[in-house]
Amino acid sequence: MFRLGTLTTSIIGAGALIASISVASAVEPVKLRWASDHTGPPHPAGIAEVYFAEQVEKRIPGSKVQIFWAKSLYTIPQGVKALTQGNLEMITGQFGKTSSVEPLANVLLGAGKLSTVGAIDGIDSTKTFSDLVAHFDKAHDITIFGAGHLSMYMGAGAVKSRLIGPADFVGKKMRSMGPAENALLSALGANPQAMAFGDVPPALQTGVIDGLLTSLGGFNATKEQAPYFTVAGLNGIVGDYYWFGASNRWWTKLSQEQRDVLTDIIKNDFMPFQRVMNYCNDKRTLAKFQTTDKSAPGVYIMTQAEAAVIKKVENGATDAWIKTKVNDAGDKLVDQFTIEAEALVKANPPGSHALEKTDCSKYEKYFARYTKGSELYKAKKRK
Repeated sequence: MFRLGTLTTSIIGAGALIASISVASAVEPVKLRWASDHTGPPHPAGIAEVYFAEQVEKRIPGSKVQIFWAKSLYTIPQGVKALTQGNLEMITGQFGKTSSVEPLANVLLGAGKLSTVGAIDGIDSTKTFSDLVAHFDKAHDITIFGAGHLSMYMGAGAVKSRLIGPADFVGKKMRSMGPAENALLSALGANPQAMAFGDVPPALQTGVIDGLLTSLGGFNATKEQAPYFTVAGLNGIVGDYYWFGASNRWWTKLSQEQRDVLTDIIKNDFMPFQRVMNYCNDKRTLAKFQTTDKSAPGVYIMTQAEAAVIKKVENGATDAWIKTKVNDAGDKLVDQFTIEAEALVKANPPGSHALEKTDCSKYEKYFARYTKGSELYKAKKRK
């Protein structure tokens, strides 16, 4: 009798497993377009988006994910509007670039706020982020699944000599990514020049600008023209945070099974992978170019004392500028995020976060797939 019961249980268990597989295989294929303003592979965020597409096409057979990089389909502001209208399915949206169509996206910006790896990685655990998610759902008909980051080492590159103290910035013509960064540069006495990255190399070469704010990836692309790159600690200059979102008009038309699989891939597979790839890309770049010699070309990371001087001179200039662009609710969100950022830094001291324990050698195979000459090397889109 025992054996029969065991056999019956086994048969029931096997039947449940087969039923589960049948349900998974019965999920209808999905077709979606994903837009990003950054470049494709070998850019680490581009590699992560290809990874997402591959997971969707593997777990929901018959699906097709098209990825459009480098604004080849929409800019970030255009993409936000397209999501609202139902003319785009998904996007990698950068907060600063989103602010032209949604000023509240600015509230997460600011120099030196999230200054540890764990704090940066925890940005979507804050109430401020949750408030933005609710606002985007209500005001823009967009579902935001979570956040990612690109380089944690945003810094200042220079042509002739290194920029470390505020006096080094005075009078310098500096390329800025946008208005929020202009506030910091102005506080340091520099002359900010908002400029698209494609215009930066010739501007450096001809002396139109003396330096630039950019990421480690940007330094890698301009190191011949601006070889002296200085990082004011993690996010000492500005944070480069992204959000991953979908059009509600598209999302609500999917079946519950389709939404369940996609949500699982986005939250538990793609987003952790995206963060690791960007973290490891920083490590790869630092391994090649970091220097402790302030007079030598390369990437110099300020000491905490040096970075504290920059933060002191900035003195809330970015927050003050943001508050001129948002309503009373936005003012409260700016102050709320400043408090939350301090708490995140305190709760996540350097070296304490799981991301810092990543064995990046395990991810070299992903970078290797997109070396020069590969099919997706510097591709504009994934068909």
